[in-house]
Amino acid sequence: MSIKENSKIEKIKGEEGTDIKQYFNPHNTLNGINYSLAQFTLESGKKTKLHRIKSSEIYYILQGKAQLKINDGLFELGENDSAYVPPNSKQFIKNNGNENLRFLCIVEPAWKPDDDELLE
Repeated sequence: MSIKENSKIEKIKGEEGTDIKQYFNPHNTLNGINYSLAQFTLESGKKTKLHRIKSSEIYYILQGKAQLKINDGLFELGENDSAYVPPNSKQFIKNNGNENLRFLCIVEPAWKPDDDELLE
């Protein structure tokens, strides 16, 4: 069993302009999972860079309002909404609200730097 206490997880800066707290991934979890789970924070008015990754992703909005681009589609998301992003999709997420946007991202198979391609 692995327990991750939010207050003890250090934030890191993502290349795409987010603050990230990495909760679970195959390298920090004893049971050999094949996915990663992280919490992202994005300030009001900011957006991540257009990118794609080889893995599938699920976004789950904890706080705020977002616009999510997946390939040619634009989707409005709010608190407790979620979205599936297929592998190799062109994507970004933008904070449309007046507060920090906080969301969880589950990536399967687990996120690796080599699988992530910035497109802008």
